[in-house]
Amino acid sequence: MSTFAPDGLGRLAINQATIPRWTAEEAIVGCARAGYGAIGLWRDRVAECGAGRAASLARSEGIAISSLCRGGWFLGSGAAEERHERMRENFRAVDEAAELGAATLVLVSGPAPTKDLEAGRREVRDAIAELAGYAAPAGVSLAIEPMHPMYCGDRSVVVTLAQALEVASSIGGDVVGVMIDSYHLWWDPALEAAIAAAGGRILGLQLADWIAPPPDPLNGRGMLGDGTIDLRHFKALVDATGYVGPIEIEVFNPAVWQIDPEETLRTVAARYATLVV
Repeated sequence: MSTFAPDGLGRLAINQATIPRWTAEEAIVGCARAGYGAIGLWRDRVAECGAGRAASLARSEGIAISSLCRGGWFLGSGAAEERHERMRENFRAVDEAAELGAATLVLVSGPAPTKDLEAGRREVRDAIAELAGYAAPAGVSLAIEPMHPMYCGDRSVVVTLAQALEVASSIGGDVVGVMIDSYHLWWDPALEAAIAAAGGRILGLQLADWIAPPPDPLNGRGMLGDGTIDLRHFKALVDATGYVGPIEIEVFNPAVWQIDPEETLRTVAARYATLVV
């Protein structure tokens, strides 16, 4: 992974979900030439060109791959064979991350198979511990991404940073950490203490704004500055822990997707410089 400058735009990264009109190859080239330090890629888009091709292109363009989205979705219906297949799919995701040279594989835990949320979290913890045993020899870090509580029923049983840290800490070692996403975590009254406690377990930082009310629960994230989050303060909390890695901008929003990706990259860089740094 590249060394990122502690200030200025050297840490700025884009998540491919912000510019989905581009293929992985187009996004790597476009972001590198726009001066971004890194790009977060998605497995389905990487599959279109192959992980080896994406990795080679990123090296030639001088841009780091800050993350690969995504692994996780561990539990499913609870049937043993389904769980085994989901774990095999996570092993494949680790292999892809290793081939890409991605800094981390992002984990969206998935919902609980029953109404017992605590049991679901225990099962997620066990699954991540198993995956960590596979990821460690491959040199791949696993970032648990806690998601906003509105997603607890269908996307993630891990909904606070404290819960994600509890899972990571219980597994031990340095393979498992957390992804901190402003969209998912900004609301938490215990956020400052949780970020301070995260310390060396922060594997990534993603920024998007919260539009009130959300125009779409799945694809309604705001461009930086269009919502209610104090993004500069949010970043400062993470920086205070010693994190100096890339800062990915990840905006799921159809209105943003309709804009030419080159224009989106210019907008992101301008707003990052005035609202975040």
